[in-house]
Amino acid sequence: MAAPTLEDLLRSCTRSALHLEMRDGYMRDDPLFLRWLSGHRDDPADRSSWWSPWLQLIEETTGRGVDVRRARIASEPASEYIRFEHEITFRNLASGEQVRWLPRRQTTDLALPGNDFWLIDGQYLLVHHFSGEGDFVDDEVSTDSHTLALCASAFEAVWERGIDHDRYTV
Repeated sequence: MAAPTLEDLLRSCTRSALHLEMRDGYMRDDPLFLRWLSGHRDDPADRSSWWSPWLQLIEETTGRGVDVRRARIASEPASEYIRFEHEITFRNLASGEQVRWLPRRQTTDLALPGNDFWLIDGQYLLVHHFSGEGDFVDDEVSTDSHTLALCASAFEAVWERGIDHDRYTV
């Protein structure tokens, strides 16, 4: 039996979907990032120009009452990619996600896992693996209770210290 995808997990979750991002750069050949580098900026008021199936899935998930939270750890001064992510985060907020940022400097005393992850309903952990250049390699699903507890604790520690998106500047 194939491991569930993130989309499968989000469609079936009932309580919470927690996402921790800890890298300063991802998939630098992403067409959205390349457009941004060339000067394109989305108009938040023109939803039809930037709305996507991913955002629709998140909106459907939050519409069922699921708490979808994303915490991002970022180095300061921010990388170009983090500046891009910060600028397009209005999309995440429009879909119903809550987003907080935590400067990496404030994480030294936190026990953090080595990889980004999604924790779904506290029962499924979807770990993202990236290359050193930030390219997606693969996902791994875990239901190991020790790993779930570590990741839940790490996420909540980052979330507690995090700064709401609308108050965080890059």
